[in-house]
Amino acid sequence: MGNVLDGVKVVEVSAWAFVPSAGAVLADWGAEVVKIEPPSGDPIRGLVNAGVGPSEGLVFPWEIWNRGKKALSLDLTQPEATEIVMRLAETADVFLTSYLAPTRRKLGIDIEAVQARNPSIIYACGSGQGARGDESDKGGYDSISFWSRGSVSASVTPADYHRPVPMPAGAFGDSLSGMALAGGIAAALVRKGRTGEGAVVDGSLLGTAMWCMQMGIVGSAVAGPDALSPKGRIFNPLVNNYRTSDDRWIALCMLQFEAYYEGLFRAIGREDLLTDDRFDSAEARASKSEEIVAELEKTFATRPLTEWRAVLATQKGQWDVVNRMGDLLEDPQALTNGFVQKVDYGAGRSLPLVSSPVQFDRTAIELRPAPTFAADTDEVLEGIGMDRDSILEAKISGAVF
Repeated sequence: MGNVLDGVKVVEVSAWAFVPSAGAVLADWGAEVVKIEPPSGDPIRGLVNAGVGPSEGLVFPWEIWNRGKKALSLDLTQPEATEIVMRLAETADVFLTSYLAPTRRKLGIDIEAVQARNPSIIYACGSGQGARGDESDKGGYDSISFWSRGSVSASVTPADYHRPVPMPAGAFGDSLSGMALAGGIAAALVRKGRTGEGAVVDGSLLGTAMWCMQMGIVGSAVAGPDALSPKGRIFNPLVNNYRTSDDRWIALCMLQFEAYYEGLFRAIGREDLLTDDRFDSAEARASKSEEIVAELEKTFATRPLTEWRAVLATQKGQWDVVNRMGDLLEDPQALTNGFVQKVDYGAGRSLPLVSSPVQFDRTAIELRPAPTFAADTDEVLEGIGMDRDSILEAKISGAVF
């Protein structure tokens, strides 16, 4: 089986990470994605430059969110450039954009204009707060619309911390929201394949955050806003993190305490807790969870992570290691499944890139480099029937770069 979106054409007019990440997923799945940038380029090109070692000269944020695409640069303030976009849209399946509605209207690439040229196109938008309401035209970034407004930050910030906890990595909410938007586009493509109908597909940073946080959001309606706070006492000692002697952390997630505690206590050499009068009944264990936590903290602090890996593998409860980001570059499961792949850029340069998380037919998708600025201009324009003279004239006029 080839890539599932082979033959699908996408025109992407977007910047930064949220919507470009959706385009990257579609490209991973086999779609031909033409990324249109302004003459100044997508601003993410200048955000962070790896600039050292085997990645010399590669801007890794650009590579992450634009791998596998074709690149075209147009000055959309010029009617000639807008006409090129429309000609591309005429034969495309998807028009993908992060531009705010007022900007799209000003540039002549709003929903109505694009659908007038291609009624069956799927017009997909990524926004901060959703497509309706007083703030629909307000911009958004994942650090504010997803992480802050979406309640994630407040939910993970300890009560005694001096400020709200920031995102754990750049584009954290963008990548989740982009994957969700790509899924919506794929669903619309299924309907288009059955009926020939186009669609307007909307995704937002706030909406994705609320989807991720729904256990807490709905739970707060049922039990009150503070009842489910992670800042309170631990009700199940086997759903907790424990520090090892070498300052690493073990994550236990044994939701059925009574089913696993005996096997765990024996494995870690704490059989004494099984006969401790403090914990001689299910009720006592439930009421004295903090004392059990204290005992487990003392125990896990006595040995390094490598030893605890071997010990915990002998019991049936669920656990794992609290990995650092760099650990995942060497994680055996990540490597075996192709979740991280080293992409070759030639001249001795390479970058490890992370695959989009969905695979087909148990086959890892082969990741490809992102394009250099305007790298595919002539090829793309020739594909809509422009000859070399008209391409040159468009470049001279400043509509094409």
